Formats: sequence, structure tokens, C-alpha cells
Amino acid sequence: MKRLGKKPLIALIVMLLLGSLAAWQLTRGKGKDAAYRTAELKRGDLLVSISATGTVEPEEVIDVGAQVAGRIISFGKDAKGKIVDYGSPVEAGTVLARIDDSLYGADVAQAEAQLLSSKAGLQRAKADLSQAEQNWKRAQLLGSSQALSQSSFEAYESAHKTALAQVAVNEAAIHQAEAALKRAQRNLGYCTITSPVKGIIIDRRVNTGQTVVASLNAPSLFLLAKDLTRIQVWVAVNEADIGRIYPGLPVTFTVDAFPGETFRGQVGKIRLNASMTQNVVTYTVEITTDNGDGRLLPYLTANVQFQLLQLTNVLLAPNAALRWSPPAKEDEAEAGRKKGDMSRGKGPASAQGPANGKTSGILWVLDEDQKPRQIEIQTGASDGTSTVVEGADLREGMQVITGIRLSESGKNGGGNPFTPQFGAGKKSNGTK
Repeated sequence: MKRLGKKPLIALIVMLLLGSLAAWQLTRGKGKDAAYRTAELKRGDLLVSISATGTVEPEEVIDVGAQVAGRIISFGKDAKGKIVDYGSPVEAGTVLARIDDSLYGADVAQAEAQLLSSKAGLQRAKADLSQAEQNWKRAQLLGSSQALSQSSFEAYESAHKTALAQVAVNEAAIHQAEAALKRAQRNLGYCTITSPVKGIIIDRRVNTGQTVVASLNAPSLFLLAKDLTRIQVWVAVNEADIGRIYPGLPVTFTVDAFPGETFRGQVGKIRLNASMTQNVVTYTVEITTDNGDGRLLPYLTANVQFQLLQLTNVLLAPNAALRWSPPAKEDEAEAGRKKGDMSRGKGPASAQGPANGKTSGILWVLDEDQKPRQIEIQTGASDGTSTVVEGADLREGMQVITGIRLSESGKNGGGNPFTPQFGAGKKSNGTK
């Protein structure tokens, strides 16, 4: 048998490849039968909301500090008789901590001694005044004569006035000493740190033996929450959404500590001191909620939803159906191609726009010949997945087109001829 040359063999291989390619193109063209993915129009409820992340905060927090410097020598006891610590309930006036008061006690003793000295000086000044008054009275009776010279008369008068002034000076010294004593006593009282209100200790920032120094700023010793039954959620809201948030707006939120449970609240205040992070402006929104059971702990992370609009029993279409329009090669959709192209890109009414605004749109359905047919509609609010739709030709249960796919014949006939084929009942890459 004569063997083929090298060139005829290459030519034979090329012819086989070209033949296979032509057969693949022919089979692909025959099997290109379009099929459409559809979804059903349903009636249901729609919630338009803004999602954000915040932090659970106590409604009122008091930072208890120290006005004097010294060493912490002991802590007080809480309402349960235990040493004050994290989470301790305290009453107004409860002793939280004591600072070493030896130096301030000495200042009080010194001020008391100074006050006694000033009082003794006043007594002496009054005695001198009494003597000066008697001398001055005698001098006035004698007058300037041979029994009393003019210089002596003037000396008695001057001594009387000096004694009066000395009494006034000693009285002022007493007031000064009393003020110094009050100051020393007040500083001594500051060595005992008490709770200003009834609440719960959130943070204890000092330990026994630690020295606190009060200079320009008072050192913080305890962080006290006044009432944990009223809690707040502080949420950072983007400037694009802040215009639709107002006090009293209902809010729902969840925390990771209690999965599957939803808490409710409402917007209490919008702070005006905006902050900028990486050129993004955000505003802090305060959300108030009831925490009567005390389950919400301070500083939990909250996933918040501001409920802008809630609709019930409305006709809903998937957003994919509102975005879809037939490909340009579809002859049966040529008449509505321009309108479809114009509607494409508009999409559903976004939650970023007015929550109750309506715009025109187009939905595509299949007619009796399984060809796409457009229906003009009005679109309303959207939650990002579904959109409220209205139209005279719409009805519940109608199938709307959401996409296009190749039929089974197109898949089999349009495949690559060099791809391995799998037998019936086998699966490859998720295809039955």
C-alpha cells in the first residue's frame, strides 16, 4: 500500500477541519431558536428604605472626673454592697472612690489656725481701739490749753483713727481666713468622688494606688450611664440620603448579638456637625429606642434601615424585566426597538429618587406566537429588587420577560464540534 506524502496529508487534515467547521456553522444556524426567561407579576408589600450602619450608645453619659490630685486609696460600694466596678448600679451620692487627703487635711488645719490668729488679732485691735477712744475723749475735754499741748491733742486723735483702721484690717483678715478655710475644706471634700446621678458604671478607668493629676483638664475616673432603659443608635448617613430623613421617621435595626431579632425605633435628631472621610460627607443621625428589658448593650454595632415608604397589596415586577429589551436582530421587535432602547438605562424608579414618584417604562411579554410584545406602564417605588408597576394591560400572574437564552436545540447544535459530547443522563458543568 502506497503511503501518502507529507503535503497530501496536511491538505487532507485541513479539508477535514474546514468540513467540520462548516457543519458546525450550519447546525448552529439551524438550532438558534430563541427562548426567553420569564417571571411572574405578583401582588405584595413593598418597603423602600435606606440602609446604614451605626453604634448603640447610652442616651446620657456622664464622665466623672477629679478636681484634685492624689493617689487612689480605695473604692466605694455600689447599691448591692459590692466594690464599685464595671456594671455596678449606683445611687446619687454613692461614694465611688477616695483620694489620699493627707495634704488637703493639713491645708484645712493650717487655714483653721490662720482663722484663729486673725480672730485673736481682732480682739487685740479692739482693745487698742478702746484705749485710744478713752484717750481721745479726755483730750477733747481738755482741748488745746496749758494742760495739753496741741501736738499731744493731735497725737491722741491720730491714735484713735489708727485703732479704728486696725480693727477694720483685722476684720478683713478674718474674712480672708474664713475663705481660705472654706477652700481647703472644699478641696478636702473633693478627695471623695461621689456619683452625681443614679445610673450604671460603664467604665472604671483607675485602679487602687494609681495617682491622678488634675491640671488643666480633670482626669476621667468613671464613665456613668444615667439610664440604660433609654438607648440611642448613632448612624452615619451619606449626604445623598440625608434629605429624606426627618425626626419621627420609623426605623428598624438588628444587632449581631441577637440574630434574627428586629428592634424598632425612630429618628430623634439630625446633628449638623457633618464629618468628611475620604471626600464623603456624612451626618450623624440619633435614633431613639426603648430598652426596658436592658438587652441592648452600649456600643453594639447596629444594621439600620430607615423606612421611607411602605406599600401594601401593590403589583410588583422584577427590576430585571424593566431593564430588558429585545436584541436589535430580532425582526419581530423591530417596531418597538427605539422605544425599548430609550427605556433601557432608565430602569425602575430607584430608592435614590423620590420614593413615591412615577415614571414611564416598558415591559415585554410573549404573545400567542411566543414573540416579544411591549406594554407601556408606569413605574413607582422600588426596593432595589422589585418595582411597583401600573398599567391597563397588566394583571397579576402575567409572565414578563427578564432575559433571553438559547433553547436546548440551540445549545446542542451551536456547540463547538471539537467539544466532547456527553451521553444522555450525564451532567457536565451544570448542564443536564
